[in-house]
Amino acid sequence: MRRILILIVISILILFAAFAFISIFFMQTYKIPTTSMVPTLMPGDKIAVNKIVYGPRIPFVSVRLPGLKKPTRGEVVVFISPADRSKAYVKRLVAVPGERLSIKDGNVYINGKIMVDPRIARNYYYSQGDYAKGNKEIVVPEGKYFFMGDNSISSLDSRFWGFVDGRDIVGKAIFIWWPPKRIGMIE
Repeated sequence: MRRILILIVISILILFAAFAFISIFFMQTYKIPTTSMVPTLMPGDKIAVNKIVYGPRIPFVSVRLPGLKKPTRGEVVVFISPADRSKAYVKRLVAVPGERLSIKDGNVYINGKIMVDPRIARNYYYSQGDYAKGNKEIVVPEGKYFFMGDNSISSLDSRFWGFVDGRDIVGKAIFIWWPPKRIGMIE
């Protein structure tokens, strides 16, 4: 009887360790709390985030393992908010390091050219906040990224709190797994 109990405890510990390893290095789930990414993500959606693609961070140290690629414009990304480091945000990547960005008449301009990528062009973006007010052009610094919510009227994003450091990127949102009627890939 004692041997069976020890085997059960060891099995539970191994299962817990495997789950922790997977969620730290490979995949993590998040629940969408707000309307900032409507229509792409709805409040209550549960999403899976791939950490391998950009390189997982090792907990408790400021080390990141190499990723498969760098984040690219148009992707939906989870990152640690520069405004509140205790929260992870999910937004669309709009501008990458070195790019010039402006918002005019609801359209996003990168390096002086209007964005035609349908993931970005289909949304109306308001030029508000300290980093997008008055149609001004900003330059994304090296190692930083500029994010906005698809539903920009109700999104606190880079327009308000500035750039996100590449070290604070958690991973790429890849699919909605809950609720069942919304299951699918995230574009």
